[in-house]
Amino acid sequence: MLEIKNVHKSFHKNTILKGVDLSIDKGDVVVILGPSGSGKTTLLRCINFLEKADQGHASFGDIKVDLHHAKKKEIHAIRQKVAFVFQNYNLFTNKTALENVTEGLIIGRKIPRDEAIIRGKQALDKVGLSEKYNAYPIELSGGQQQRVGIARAVALNPDIILFDEPTSALDPELVGEVLSVMKAIAKEEGTTMLVVTHEISFAKEVANRVIFMDDGVVVEEGSPHEILVTPKEERTIRFLKRVIPKDYIYQI
Repeated sequence: MLEIKNVHKSFHKNTILKGVDLSIDKGDVVVILGPSGSGKTTLLRCINFLEKADQGHASFGDIKVDLHHAKKKEIHAIRQKVAFVFQNYNLFTNKTALENVTEGLIIGRKIPRDEAIIRGKQALDKVGLSEKYNAYPIELSGGQQQRVGIARAVALNPDIILFDEPTSALDPELVGEVLSVMKAIAKEEGTTMLVVTHEISFAKEVANRVIFMDDGVVVEEGSPHEILVTPKEERTIRFLKRVIPKDYIYQI
């Protein structure tokens, strides 16, 4: 469904991505792990053209594009298939939860307002915010704001949702509610997901593939067991020793 080939990206003289390949099938939940600065977020942003890759190609179903030379029409076609959940929610502060969800449907997808409202309410219901349709972001907790962000993505009915460290801006006590929503969507909806996260438990319980990135390259990939329990590469092992409690790796 999604295939990325030889993606490169630099900012000034700082090379972030060094020839990344990635393939995702329909229904996959793929988690990307790696240390800060490894290129995970930049890769997601290049996939959705929030950043322009210096080099690389992508196939989205029957759409094939040069990531550096993609035309506006091609970018628009791909964005119709992809939704993005940001680290810091990116909600309109002057709009209600429901308006934040329906805005992209009405403006971006040209869906009639009445239909957009129905889809928006259904999406908010799925993330447990059926009583918050008319609440403004300032009236919501960080976890609730991120759930609005997830509802906004779900309402678009995309082929794939990209999650960019969706719990990194949350207080620890709010992380669980967002992860629970993501798990439910993955399992109940069969939604295809590409998730950048440090949440090892999510990778263990929900992902069918885990990718470990470091220094702008994919170091290794495989099933959660292969990467989290029996990694082959020294860089992966060093990372896991830092982020997983000493004995936990053997309990996965």
